[in-house]
Amino acid sequence: MAGHPGLEISAPEDASFGTTGRPDLHPGVSVQVAEGPCPGERGDGATLTLVDAPGLPDPADSSDPRVVRVRLDLAYDGTDFAGWAKQPGLRTVQGVLEEALATVLRLPAGVRLTVAGRTDAGVHARGQTAHLDLPREVWAALPGRTGRDPGESLVTRLAGILGRGSTPRGSSDVVVRRAAEAPPDFDARFAALWRRYAYRIADERAARDPLRARDVLWHSRELDVEAMDLAAGRLLGEHDFAAYCKPREGATTIRRLLEMEWRRLPPGRPDAGLVVATVRADAFCHSMVRALVGASLAVGEGRRPPSWPGVVLAGGTRDPAVAVAPAHGLTLEEVSYPADGELAARAREARALRTLPGSGGWAQAEGPGAPAP
Repeated sequence: MAGHPGLEISAPEDASFGTTGRPDLHPGVSVQVAEGPCPGERGDGATLTLVDAPGLPDPADSSDPRVVRVRLDLAYDGTDFAGWAKQPGLRTVQGVLEEALATVLRLPAGVRLTVAGRTDAGVHARGQTAHLDLPREVWAALPGRTGRDPGESLVTRLAGILGRGSTPRGSSDVVVRRAAEAPPDFDARFAALWRRYAYRIADERAARDPLRARDVLWHSRELDVEAMDLAAGRLLGEHDFAAYCKPREGATTIRRLLEMEWRRLPPGRPDAGLVVATVRADAFCHSMVRALVGASLAVGEGRRPPSWPGVVLAGGTRDPAVAVAPAHGLTLEEVSYPADGELAARAREARALRTLPGSGGWAQAEGPGAPAP
């Protein structure tokens, strides 16, 4: 690829690269992806533009000693972003971060971030994870003469760039909390074991805090939280969640829902009175969490019985009666990874074909971290 400057490759966004030959493992290649928030707005595919960057190492894999894989832990308020994925003419988390990184690192060809969860417009993150590959000499030069850790230096310098022009001065709606060298097998997207989201609602019983209006859904009716939790428990396990996902050509909708519970937070703790869903899965397909929340709201309002979300799931197709909940109530809270020695095996598993027992069919793994929930 490095021998073909300007090469453009069109492929479905869900296509998975193999364990070698992936553009994001070649720091000598800048990859730009034209993406939009959903298939209906960007067509069936995405265009990858590979731009050669002479002078940078072009390893066959990420174990090249000249390359450092860097893990970033970050958070952002998604209100004013058009989602994670970079889109022409729109302000996105990926676009803002990659521009800031290119400035700090002084890499004219730019950088390419791989992320655990490609959140939609308006969705927030408190525990997002991403990675990028850098030439080792660039990483080592970050501290200058300060003697600091390269990761600490990168976090400090990014804070300065991201806070420029903000009000109040120095604040930012995206923050890189930690940067550190990661094992070569670390992959923010494919090596993740699970992602955990929270959806927060202030119903009729809860006190409405105007300072939380950007990340809490205000709901005008009192919710039956016990009925919602009962319905959620019936959805756990590995299923085809096509009924709760926006269709994406060539992508599987088989997911393993590890946890889904609804609780009203008790008095005496932060966010007391809020109704909160905790949703954890190995991966999520497009709009899955917000559709599950929408079905739960129908149960909580008494419009549907607790059995209804399970009936919708078994139907296997989108039900127009399921309203997708607003994005602003959703926050990516945490992404979990295995021990270093298990990273490569987990990434291989995540890229494998995914089927349901006895289904007789197969689907190419979309890869965890699809446009999100």
